[in-house]
Amino acid sequence: MKLKKLLYDFTVCQVAGVEKFNLDNEFFFIAKTDEELSLVCKTVDVPENTTARDDGWKGFRIQGVLDFSLIGVLSKISGVLAESGIGIFAVSSFNTDYIFVKASNFDKATEALVDAGYTVE
Repeated sequence: MKLKKLLYDFTVCQVAGVEKFNLDNEFFFIAKTDEELSLVCKTVDVPENTTARDDGWKGFRIQGVLDFSLIGVLSKISGVLAESGIGIFAVSSFNTDYIFVKASNFDKATEALVDAGYTVE
């Protein structure tokens, strides 16, 4: 399985609303529940109405379109990283999954994934 390094700095944050966030930005995830409104975006794109934030994330994208019938893809990757003592923040889209790790662990995560047989580009 191939993973692509996302060479941006990311922030995970809570926002008061999306009206101050540019929905034309290149890369972001928005999640709204009955308890919160969260945003994962490039650090340079964090909106001013952010109420809480955690900077310093880097990401990997699982390359290709994952069929919904596939089982354990994210579990296996998170297991490899957990064995190396690396925490993750995972987000899924319709096509694939994204795994974010703290920037300080990015090289270690890359090495662990390669050692486990993943191709990381």
